[in-house]
Amino acid sequence: MAKLSRRGVLGGAIVAATTATVGAAAAGEPPTLWREFSRTPFTHPQIPYVGRAGARRGTRHLPHPERAFHAHHYGARPDAQSNAAPAINRALAAAGRAGGGTVHLEPGTYRVDDIIRVAHDNVVLRGAGSTRTKLVATRNLTELVGPYGSRYGGDKSSWSWAGGLIWLCPAARWDSLTAAIRAEDWPFEGWTGNKRDAWRTLTTLAPATRGSWSVRVTDPTRLRPGDLVLLRLADDADHTLLEHMAGEGPGTRAYTWDDKTKLTSYVPYEWPVRIASVKGRKVTFERPLPLDVRPEWDPRLTTHVKALTGSGVEGLTLEAVETPQSPHLLDKGHNGVTFQCAYDCWADDVHVRHVDNGFGLVAASACTLRRTSVGGRGSHHPYFCREGSHDNLIEDFRIELRTTPAPAGTQLHGINVEGLSSYNVWSRGEMRMGTFDTHRGMPFANVRTQITVENNGRHGGDASAGPLYGARFTHWNVTVTNQRAGLVKIDGIAPHSATVGISRVREFDQIDVPDFSGELNSRIEAYGSPDSVRPRNLYEAQRALDD
Repeated sequence: MAKLSRRGVLGGAIVAATTATVGAAAAGEPPTLWREFSRTPFTHPQIPYVGRAGARRGTRHLPHPERAFHAHHYGARPDAQSNAAPAINRALAAAGRAGGGTVHLEPGTYRVDDIIRVAHDNVVLRGAGSTRTKLVATRNLTELVGPYGSRYGGDKSSWSWAGGLIWLCPAARWDSLTAAIRAEDWPFEGWTGNKRDAWRTLTTLAPATRGSWSVRVTDPTRLRPGDLVLLRLADDADHTLLEHMAGEGPGTRAYTWDDKTKLTSYVPYEWPVRIASVKGRKVTFERPLPLDVRPEWDPRLTTHVKALTGSGVEGLTLEAVETPQSPHLLDKGHNGVTFQCAYDCWADDVHVRHVDNGFGLVAASACTLRRTSVGGRGSHHPYFCREGSHDNLIEDFRIELRTTPAPAGTQLHGINVEGLSSYNVWSRGEMRMGTFDTHRGMPFANVRTQITVENNGRHGGDASAGPLYGARFTHWNVTVTNQRAGLVKIDGIAPHSATVGISRVREFDQIDVPDFSGELNSRIEAYGSPDSVRPRNLYEAQRALDD
């Protein structure tokens, strides 16, 4: 008997499924879009390839440093009375000085009056499980770091979309961030640091196409397998890079880009990636190119500020002292867990409660959030993904129903993505409230799959941030429990997008119009049939194609 591969088994399961489609697929066949994608997975015009999203290219087995550090040896007591933050941070720092390690927290409730900082590579903070180890945070980021005003003026608080009471961020970045905040300066949050010129060119690149795994470089002498480098693409005066991110075509050429000052502040596009191999002038990456590489965008591989790698937080609940949710954009910073300038890092079995903002990805890439949840009194952003965050995986996540009514003047978003963030995945989620939020800033090539949502949140985003969507957004197998279409059924608003297997919905509440004129080249299939669409999970099916 011939040996069956996972790909073969998957294909058989797909063909056996019966789907109701909008399009040409007949009963008993997979959606046309999936059959197309499986033939050309790296270059499909509507569906992005996300099969390697997540830490260590999406591995199920995240690494755990063997060297053990026990927080109680450094003075942490689970008595809910004394401030355990200094002791926990001493243990984390000791693990960092040792080159890595796992800091263990015994079961119980710990009071923390300061930020818990994971600032060194290969350091993991591990509790005994989210139902057994709890950290109770008594103060907010405004108290601990200072007011963090918005670069756009007014009384807005940037703690509305930044920072965490557990903050995974490399030490050098932390120092520059907090210094800038205390000086009432704006700390740039991208991959090249507080100064946009704080990078060094390693080599320039020859032209290449989206989906290619390899590029030809001018000078390979400073490149090594395993190196984390930054692909940097600058826009030109005609904004052809932004047009490319939106799928190109007449609609993008007619769009007014110059006045979208917040959007244009996000370029150059910076994509961190590890080098898999160097053979002469041919350099192969661990993931395929997210965009074309064209001479007019001055393509190059560069250095970046040092990223945090190989670190995580596991098995605990972080609960802020319950206070009423703040009016919109006035958050004090009762925030949960944030990854900043992090690569190959993770959270697993972590629950946050009573927070302004739950889990954050800020210039963070190739990270995994697994078995995470947000609950309690309600939050502004349960999950936020911004400032050039790419290739992240959020799976088995839950947004719980709020325990107190929303105060007047507050906002609820949901699973947020913005700021040219790309190739991120939200998979297997239960959203008892919120929405599929894009805060403008033209995120592109992101996937939401196998999710149930009570679609009652609203998106945000300043007009200067530009379009809601770029190209290749995909929503696949989504059940909407309140029949609201907004931000889930996107075939009429997102360019070059795919909406496959969502329940029947209708427009009400916040209703958006397309940003781009003319034909969007978007497609919809299996409308009204989320339960029967095959494959059920787009991310997992893409991973199976790799095997």
